[in-house]
Amino acid sequence: MTSINQDSINKALWAACDTFRGTISADTYKDFILAMLFLKYISDVWQDHYEAYQKEHGDEPALIEELMKQERFVLPKSASFYTLWEHRHEPGNGERIDQALHAIEEANGNKLKDAGKSVFQDISFNTDRLGEEKQKNTILRHLLEDFAKPELNLKPSRVGSLDVIGNAYEYLIKNFAASGGQKAGEFYTPPEVSELIAELLDPRPGDTICDPACGSGSLLMKCGRKVKEHHNSKNYELYGQEAIGSTWSLAKMNMFLHGEDNHKVEWGDTIRNPKLLDKNGNLMLFDIVTANPPFSLDKWGHDEAAHDKFSRFRRGIPPKTKGDYAFILHMIETLNPTTGRMGVVVPHGVLFRGSSEGKIRKQLIDENLLDAVIGLPEKLFYGTGIPAAILLFARDKQDDSVMFIDASRECKAGKNQNILIQDNIDKIVNTYRGGENVDKYAYVASLKEIQENDYNLNIPRYVDTFEEEEEIDLIAVRQQREQLKAQLAELEVEMAGYLEELGYDSLAGGV
Repeated sequence: MTSINQDSINKALWAACDTFRGTISADTYKDFILAMLFLKYISDVWQDHYEAYQKEHGDEPALIEELMKQERFVLPKSASFYTLWEHRHEPGNGERIDQALHAIEEANGNKLKDAGKSVFQDISFNTDRLGEEKQKNTILRHLLEDFAKPELNLKPSRVGSLDVIGNAYEYLIKNFAASGGQKAGEFYTPPEVSELIAELLDPRPGDTICDPACGSGSLLMKCGRKVKEHHNSKNYELYGQEAIGSTWSLAKMNMFLHGEDNHKVEWGDTIRNPKLLDKNGNLMLFDIVTANPPFSLDKWGHDEAAHDKFSRFRRGIPPKTKGDYAFILHMIETLNPTTGRMGVVVPHGVLFRGSSEGKIRKQLIDENLLDAVIGLPEKLFYGTGIPAAILLFARDKQDDSVMFIDASRECKAGKNQNILIQDNIDKIVNTYRGGENVDKYAYVASLKEIQENDYNLNIPRYVDTFEEEEEIDLIAVRQQREQLKAQLAELEVEMAGYLEELGYDSLAGGV
């Protein structure tokens, strides 16, 4: 069986979206495409493994069925993509697909559930949003046929050892965010930013890693993969919470597709109702806490904050219309007191806004928790062109200094979107780890300097990026001007001669 490259899979998947374009919006049909990708992939894996056992043991259905029970997941025959495809010309495609997804959930225990909520609970193919029954059935027939094309044969024996499915999932999420604007971009952190944060936090074997605003789970999984890459270990645990139901479903499917079985992702509002609790009902503590929470969230839970039973807001209550510090304070409270380290993406206002935010910022700095402030370029995040910053916190700091890095120009510029390339990431990470001043790029500020700046963390106060203009040599400029005047005079004489030859003596004289 011939192998396939990532690009051809991505193109085939994006082409499958044409089935929905013009019928429903991208932030709606993404759920259908991603759910179908999930179904097709596990069907292909199941089929591939079944055929491998057949080849090894011959036609022994009972033995093969027993061996298939050892798979990571269970796929009822009625729930296979291929069963649905065979019946695609019959009425009821929407109902059959919904029944298949439900059967997969039931057959796989808690892997696709959380406290009674199922991954596909908010995704129904049997919906009037796809039109009346006949139109809906036709659309879903086309979708099944799109995924049955040879380009989307996702059997492991064909796609090889590459994580093509995880990559395809990330590709789709990225493109939905890019085409869907702010609404679709809420659940997505660009992979380059996730890569940067994961490198900065340096996850190690045995670490517990948490993202309390995990979206589709990409940042969380990137941190986990760093343990595999740098330490050849799978000894880590992933924890997350996500407020939006459909996005929680994405995170669960994403974890499943990436083989991240050692995870716990809860559904609910982290600020109003944190669900990652220990056996005593207290907030769980983690070695690494990281997030890209929604910027300056309005209605984040201000009214309940004063009575928070976890005392997360004892340093101060963030303003009613800006929830940035609500997430920061929650994350600080969930850090392991000795090993905890934290990275959070924030808008620049977090660095210098006053009032209650200023008091909270002062308290965090005085407690010697803040380790670094890293300014990022503009237009990195979908749905907003504003520049952001990464704040790094650590429980085991060796001194009271804070490193400031101005990486606002560290990017590859695009027409509508800038991206961090590997060189940009390496420069930021190496500078942070080096811990030294770098002219016009990084500065290590003492606590006293920060105090003298009234705890304002605005990066230009610490990193001077001013470039002196080159000194103008006025004598050289005057000489150049005299030369130009002489050349102009010569041209005037030459032009007068041409006019005289053409019989324009009087005009030449007039000039």
